[in-house]
Amino acid sequence: GGLERRMGEELGVRARIVPVREGTTEIHRLQQVAAVAAARFVDMVVEEAGGTGAGEGGLVIGAAWGTTMSELSAALPVRRVPGATVVQLNGASDPLREGPSAGEVLARMGAALGARTIAFPVPAFFDRVATRRAMWSERSIGRVLAVARRARLAVFGVGSVEGALPSQVYAAGHLSRQDLAVARREEVVGDVCTVLLRADGSWGDIELNARATGPTPLQLARIPRRLCVVAGAGKARATLAALRARVATDLVIDDAAARAVLALATRKERA
Repeated sequence: GGLERRMGEELGVRARIVPVREGTTEIHRLQQVAAVAAARFVDMVVEEAGGTGAGEGGLVIGAAWGTTMSELSAALPVRRVPGATVVQLNGASDPLREGPSAGEVLARMGAALGARTIAFPVPAFFDRVATRRAMWSERSIGRVLAVARRARLAVFGVGSVEGALPSQVYAAGHLSRQDLAVARREEVVGDVCTVLLRADGSWGDIELNARATGPTPLQLARIPRRLCVVAGAGKARATLAALRARVATDLVIDDAAARAVLALATRKERA
């Protein structure tokens, strides 16, 4: 429809808009978007696996974790994709908190696609830049990163500093209170794969990103097809930042969130 066309024109993304009844609870809105996104994701997987582009070793799919990915993985239809591998794109291990775990997302994806899965056993953010540098030179971590570099398809949500459903990165203790204060001073509006973004899509000079474990928008852009999944108008600012950072080729989003993103995008240009 018109909304999808406008998203394409204004923001350069193939959008699939999910109509959600007004007054729907946030969790139900998320589930409706996740169901549509799960079907779209599986179609993309099958298309990529069927293409000659998979190369040797079969199709590699990069997946993030979080509240949205948890719902998407729970909604996946079973479609066997021989030779596929799902690799975790950003670290997550924080066993002290409840909430959707990266392991759960990977396991569900592996089960639905009949794919092998590769976890990324590092925290979402390191406490020190030096630790991240040291870990990145470890062979075991290097192997995971090497598989992730072969990904032809990525799927992820958008973390938002604001919004009704708190994003895992900010709510689950992955960042210290001090870090969050720094992020606010840096005018961070959200993240993709734990790489923090400002409203204009910039990320390179945000100090905390030197401790983040996920692929930067630049590294993500090397993956040919990138599906972003967003539910809730509370994520509008973070979503616009993500689209400005060019992280996504494809987007599944609810109608209210899509309208909010477009309103923000066009308001900025008039200002």
